[in-house]
Amino acid sequence: MSPEVTRPTLSDALTERMLELIRTGDHRPGDRLPSTRELSQRFAVTTPTLREALRRLEATGAIEMRHGSGIYVGPAIERVVLPNPNMREMRATQLLELLGARIVIEPPLAAMAAERATPTGRAELRRLLSEAAQHLRGEDAELHEANMTFHRVTARLAGNGVLHEVVDSLLTVHANEQREILAIFDDRRRDYDEHLEILEAIEAGDPQAAERLMKAHLVDVKNVIETRLHQPPFE
Repeated sequence: MSPEVTRPTLSDALTERMLELIRTGDHRPGDRLPSTRELSQRFAVTTPTLREALRRLEATGAIEMRHGSGIYVGPAIERVVLPNPNMREMRATQLLELLGARIVIEPPLAAMAAERATPTGRAELRRLLSEAAQHLRGEDAELHEANMTFHRVTARLAGNGVLHEVVDSLLTVHANEQREILAIFDDRRRDYDEHLEILEAIEAGDPQAAERLMKAHLVDVKNVIETRLHQPPFE
């Protein structure tokens, strides 16, 4: 007996037709799309059915629905790797696996950034660390954002778009866990100093040093997190 073939739903078909509309219209991120009413008429479907397809596309960042403004092509329309919007809170073991994945991926990207970063890219990293330095005394939300952007930009400067998306996805989906890492690590000055050393290696065009320092930085964080997660709760 042959396995049952799942038939595409009307919402599936609409999702594909919306993507085709974006592709054939050569729309770019930020471009405005036809209104919900126009799309309903174009595809000959009811508004609730269309909205279901639009919600699917919005969940992946392919479109943005701006209240009172309209429907726009989203920033993730051309991405190869997408973060999972349904990911729930991670367990301690997954938290360590997240750091383990970053240890594998990010050091070689730091080396590539040292080889390929333009003066503009290096200046962007320097600006991010200058911003981080202003938030070392308790503004953890701002410090976290500057730190994560430093890692994202370093990955982008490596010049491999797919690997940049992998790093960006890890940091985006697990933003809460990344903030938890900062809280557990609880050494903002050391974190900043290690980022500064990585930047100096990138600025010097030294790929070996950049890779070594990025790996040492992430291993340091992982070791501290692992130790503190296994400590008995304070009483």
